[in-house]
Amino acid sequence: TAMLTLGEEPPLPCRGLVLVDVAPRLETKGVRRVIEFMRRHPDGFDSLDQVQDAVAAYNPTRKAPSNSQGLRKNLRQDANGRLHWHWDPAFLDHAVIPEADEGMFGRARLNRAANRLKLPILLIRGHHSDVLSEAGAQELLALVPHAKYRVIGQAGHMVAGDRNNIFTGAVLDFLQHLDPQCIHIRSTDRRLTP
Repeated sequence: TAMLTLGEEPPLPCRGLVLVDVAPRLETKGVRRVIEFMRRHPDGFDSLDQVQDAVAAYNPTRKAPSNSQGLRKNLRQDANGRLHWHWDPAFLDHAVIPEADEGMFGRARLNRAANRLKLPILLIRGHHSDVLSEAGAQELLALVPHAKYRVIGQAGHMVAGDRNNIFTGAVLDFLQHLDPQCIHIRSTDRRLTP
C-alpha cells in the first residue's frame, strides 16, 4: 500500500519509507502460509496461552516469551471476553496470493510504483523469511537502487517479533540518518525521545 501510494500519487510529505519483509515479488508459498495463519481461529481465543500456542505452531523456531502479556498488543477483546487478532477479518476477503499479475497488488503495478520512489527507503528482510526471498529483495533494490537494505539474522517473516531489538535498531539508525535532530536514541534502551 505504501509503495503504491508513494509511487503513484503526487509527492506526499513523507521523509522516508521502511518496508518490512515486503516487495513487489513475494513468495507464493510463504504468503499462503501467512493468510492461512490469519484465517485460523475465526472465533478467537479463550486465553493468552492459546494465542501463544497458535504463534508457536506458526513459527516453531521462535523462542516463546517468558511472559505472554506482550501478545496483548496484537489482540482485541470482544464483549464476551474472547481474544481476537487486532486486524479486521474482512481484510482477509481481499488477501491476494501472488500467483498472477492482476488485482490491486499486481506485480507489474508494484514494480512501476517502486521504480518511481525517490524518497529514502529502508528494506528489512528476515533472513529465514518464506515471504520475501533474497531474489525478491534484489529485484526491489534494482528498481530502487538508492534503497538501504538490512537482513536480520535469526528472523523470519515476523521480523520485529523475532528480533525486536535488532529490528528497532535498524529502523532508528535509518531515521537518525534522515534527520539527526528528529530523534535522540538512548544507547542503553534505544527508546525514542523527542
